[in-house]
Amino acid sequence: MAAGYLRGFFSAKRRKVPDWVLLPTDRSVAVIVSARNEERTIGALADQLSRLGADETYVVVNGSTDRTFLRARERSSGVVLSYPEALGHDVGRAVGAKLAEADILVFLDGDIPVKAEDLVPFIYAVSEGMDVALNNITPYLAGLERRDPVSHIKQFLNLSLGRPDLAANSMTAVPHALSRKAVDTLGPQALMVPPKAQALAVFKGLRIGAPGQVNVIRSNRRRRNNLGPGNPVAKLIIGDHVEALKLAGDLEGERLAFADHMRKRSLTGSETDANDEHHPHE
Repeated sequence: MAAGYLRGFFSAKRRKVPDWVLLPTDRSVAVIVSARNEERTIGALADQLSRLGADETYVVVNGSTDRTFLRARERSSGVVLSYPEALGHDVGRAVGAKLAEADILVFLDGDIPVKAEDLVPFIYAVSEGMDVALNNITPYLAGLERRDPVSHIKQFLNLSLGRPDLAANSMTAVPHALSRKAVDTLGPQALMVPPKAQALAVFKGLRIGAPGQVNVIRSNRRRRNNLGPGNPVAKLIIGDHVEALKLAGDLEGERLAFADHMRKRSLTGSETDANDEHHPHE
């Protein structure tokens, strides 16, 4: 629809149609990119973001030993920050969220040059009332029996939170978008551990969905630390989900959404009966 509007408007004026992507919202939009050693892809991503025309753009370059910072400065009109030490993608996003003032925040990684058009569903969903707009990567995953441990624990967390509809979709994956309400409710610091932020969003009653679908699995850059079983990145993500499960257990009880209605533990002197019979997410 936006492309048709552009063609019609500029054709009527007999002018060249610009390569813009019109945003279906009157709310302000910020895009936050975390990047480390991405000199090969950061320029292409910056070009896509210039087509989007967001109100704010933050590129958080951290721990880079190549020309990522220079490439970002050359191609991006936004704010480019440089940290000599590696922060990790999640901390980079938290830094950007702390700086951003917009109504809608979109999060990306510098190694995946997502097309501007693919970001529109996330922005539109938040504009229409969603607080956490996740990337629906579930269709790109293998069958359940052939999935990796990271995908399994993502889905298990959502099941435990009483949100099976979210399948294996997670704030760990980009792109995703947050409302200003979500950022203010969770706090930018919570974004440093995305699964914990997602669990907290459920308990805070924020609206969560997966309106966009971008195949970042295929385009994710292969590195030494994210290849093979039990690689460091997989261990980090699994550990993050364990933290999220611990947080959920502290907030709702040890069994989370898995109720135990069959045992009367109080007859043996247990104090867990009340917890077993009350589960807000059933």
